[in-house]
Amino acid sequence: MKKRITYILILTISFTFAQQEDTKKALIKLNQKTNDLISDANDLASSDEFVSAEMEYRRAISNKPTSVAGTYNLGHSYYKKGNFEEALYRNQQAAKHATDKLEKHNAFHNIGNILMQEKKCSEAAEAFKNALRNNPLDEETRYNYALAKECAKNQEPPQEEDNKDDKDKDKKENEDQKEKDKKEKEEEGEDKEDNKDKGDEDKKEGDENEDEGKPDEEKEKDGKGDDQKKEKPKPQQQPGKLSPQQIKNLLEAMDNQEQKVQDKMNAEKAKGAKIQTEKDW
Repeated sequence: MKKRITYILILTISFTFAQQEDTKKALIKLNQKTNDLISDANDLASSDEFVSAEMEYRRAISNKPTSVAGTYNLGHSYYKKGNFEEALYRNQQAAKHATDKLEKHNAFHNIGNILMQEKKCSEAAEAFKNALRNNPLDEETRYNYALAKECAKNQEPPQEEDNKDDKDKDKKENEDQKEKDKKEKEEEGEDKEDNKDKGDEDKKEGDENEDEGKPDEEKEKDGKGDDQKKEKPKPQQQPGKLSPQQIKNLLEAMDNQEQKVQDKMNAEKAKGAKIQTEKDW
């Protein structure tokens, strides 16, 4: 009985090892075929036969979907052709399936470059940061990371149409409120003016009523006082001082006298002047 159990156990272990060996051989065969397809695709890509290279890359990925080399190289080919959308997708696949830091670094570095081409600076900076986490010593990645951060800092966020409409609405409401406040102030000023005029009228009526309540003698006295205020006393000439008209006449007489003296002096000068009749040689 013990021999039979031992025999069965040996057969089971042998079978397990055989299965593992077969799986290992199949995996090696799968990897070899995938690598051959990728190698052929690389040769075609180097010869600028992009269509044929793309077909070989796709066959390699179909043979092994987790192939990092296949998706990475296909993404690189798309990038060279300017197909950034497909290039981004393939490099994202490579980053997802990568098992070592070097593969992850290369995939994230390429993702950052693709995003920079599409002016997505913030996302590119994040991709370069992930690349540096897997390889902090890569100077090219560090340089690109600095460029992406500076680009993201200077890049203005796009303004949505709704925000613009809200700003215009707020601006209009502020203008309407200012106009309303202005009208209220004007109306308040008019009310004050009306109240002032009304107050003056009330005061005038009060004065009239007050006069009506006074005796006739006081009214007559008040009336005389008003007449005296209205009449201005005429200026009287003080003894020993000239009036303004007299001063004016005196000045005119002095001017006439001075003019006569000046005319006389000019006439005498004219008599003594000699007329030159010959030229000086």
